[in-house]
Order: sequence, then structure tokens, then C-alpha cells
Amino acid sequence: MTSLNRDSWLESLRASVSEISPADALARQAQGGLLIDVRDDGERASGTPAGAIGLSRGFLELRIEQLEADRQRPIIALCGSGQRSLLAAEALQRMGYRSVSSVAGGFQRWKAEGLPVALGSFDSDAAERYARQLQLPQVGEAGQLKLASAKVVLLGAGGLGAPAALYLAAAGVGQLTLIDDDRVERSNLHRQVIHADARVGMYKTESARITLAGLNPRVRVDVRNERLQSSNVEDLLAGHDLVIDGADNFPARYLVAAASQRLRLPMVYGAVERFSGQASVFDPRRGDSPCYRCLFPEPPSAAEAPNCSEAGVLGVLPGIVGLLQATEALKLILGIGEPLVGRLLIFDALDMQFREIRLPRDPGCPGCGEHAIFAGYQDIAELCASAG
Repeated sequence: MTSLNRDSWLESLRASVSEISPADALARQAQGGLLIDVRDDGERASGTPAGAIGLSRGFLELRIEQLEADRQRPIIALCGSGQRSLLAAEALQRMGYRSVSSVAGGFQRWKAEGLPVALGSFDSDAAERYARQLQLPQVGEAGQLKLASAKVVLLGAGGLGAPAALYLAAAGVGQLTLIDDDRVERSNLHRQVIHADARVGMYKTESARITLAGLNPRVRVDVRNERLQSSNVEDLLAGHDLVIDGADNFPARYLVAAASQRLRLPMVYGAVERFSGQASVFDPRRGDSPCYRCLFPEPPSAAEAPNCSEAGVLGVLPGIVGLLQATEALKLILGIGEPLVGRLLIFDALDMQFREIRLPRDPGCPGCGEHAIFAGYQDIAELCASAG
């Protein structure tokens, strides 16, 4: 577009759209008008007019009705210099909004006139990194801040913990604590995608930390090269918002289940074997939630439930179940959707089928039932040892 054509185009827009000064925009906002900052997320990171709603120009027509369905409410569009807001205002007029105006001079003039500015919640890196997630109405800036302040502990940096940790870090969960005392083996690599061949022999937690730091350096990764035991389980889990169960043995899983009950910590459960997997959520904060022992009151024997090294597993299967766990964790942190509480999701990779089984709370459960007695973590460990 030549400068002459561009000027002509701007003049035609100005003829059809009302332009107002930043001061007038502020006054209309005070009277109930909706001020929309149509700049991109990265541009708004340095600040936005106080009280303005951020909605990028490219998504305006798609999302404006979710934001404001009342066609009579006054809407004021603002951009960086006042040109994109003219386009935005024209688009809103075409959609039937009756009282639309554009701020002449945009945010540059708004700041120059000393009008109130709210500092962006995110710097430019965060605004760009989480741009697609911030566009979701169920997340937005408020949800992203929830993720940034969340602390998730992952039991195991292996088959389930690897994919879960990758996507939780990518989503911007503020702190991930990895608990695992194993070292990377070459036989792990077909499913534990957080590790690399060059890191065989390294602690899994440290190998995972390297990958996560490369993926998202904003996330804090704490490593605990310890085996979960009756003497340390509560100390390792305390202070977190939820625990992701990626254990490969029943003693650790029963200890986590007991500690999560006592700490009122949601436990996101996952398990895999050969070509099948399952997932659920046990949330002691909810009165209707079962616990892990409602599903398995007593630990099965090693013969009844072999681990992956004994039974084998299709490499992609832990990835699928681990991502289901990460999804449930994000939902719990954000407070959106319906978590897998009271439901056991079963996946069969060979038939590519999901089945859901209702899992009600058991009034006689030894872990959370009416007459449940917590005897101690040592007793739970001994119970599992006797079953093995």
C-alpha cells in the first residue's frame, strides 16, 4: 500500500469511526464503558491503561461476545498509536455494537498525558512464551499467575514423571520438585523422553533438571535424590499444592497415598503395564473423593502387579498417561473443568479405547473410611513389604 493510498484508507476509517482523546476515553470508562487494549500480548507486557481488558486485534471478532455480549454498552478501542484501534472499532461496528470509539494516539499518547497505567503482569518473555495459553478465557493472566505460584511434587522422574514434568514446565508451573534416587539407564530411553543417551549413569533428577531448564528457564526445579521412605515421605511432600504419582512400586505409592491424605494434598494417580494404563485423582479436600486405598485396599503381590522391567511396556504408553496426569494437575491448579475425582480412566493402546469406571468413596476404606486409623508410615511400609 502506497503512502497516498494508506492516508486515504485512514481518512475513510476516521470518517466512519468516532475518535476520542485519551482523557475522554478515561471518562467514558469511568461511566461504565469497556476499554479494550487490542495490542498483542507482548506489547501489553510493559503496561496497559488501568482497567483495560487485553484482547489482541487478531482475536477480537472471535472473542468479543464472550467478553461483552451487550451491543449497547460503550466500547473504547486502544492500540499503540491509534491505527489498529480504528480497524478494531470498525469491525465492532460491523458486528452490531452501537457505541464504539477509538483512542486517538493510542497508548503512546495515553502515557504521554500521564493517565493511569497498570504495569503488565508479565515481562515480554513470559507474554510471548505463554501467548497461546493466555488467550484461553479459562486461563488468561489470572490463571497464568496461578500456575506461576504453584508447587508440584513429582514422585519419579521416569516413564510417567518425564512427560508430566515436561508439559508442566512448558505450561509455566512455578516450581517442580523431582523425587527419584535412580540413575539413567539406556533401557529407560525408549519411554523416559526427558533423558538423553549422553546422560546415561547420571541421576534421573539431575538429567531431568537439565532438560527442563533448557525448555523453560523460568521454572524452578528442585531435585531430591532420595528414595521415598516412611521416614521422609511427609517432609518431601509438605509445602506443595499437589503430588503426581509416577511411582513404579507399591510401597512408595501407598506411602504417598497416606501422606497426601494427612497433608490434604491432591494425588494425581497414573499407572502403566504393557499396553494399558490408568489415571485418576484422589483429592482429600473434597468430601466425596475416594483415596488410593478405595481402589487398592491392600497391596497386591509382585506376581499380580509386575513393574515395567518385569512385564515390559510400549514406549509411548507412559507418555500418554503422563500427559493425562499433567492435564489433571493443570486443571486442579487453575480450578477449571471436572477432575478425575471418583472416576478411573483406563486406556487400552492396542484397541485405542478409553473406558471410565466409577470409583466411589468406600465407607470401609482402611485409608479414608469412617473407621480408618492411621497407624504410621512404618506400618504402611511393612504392610507393603509383607505383600511383596
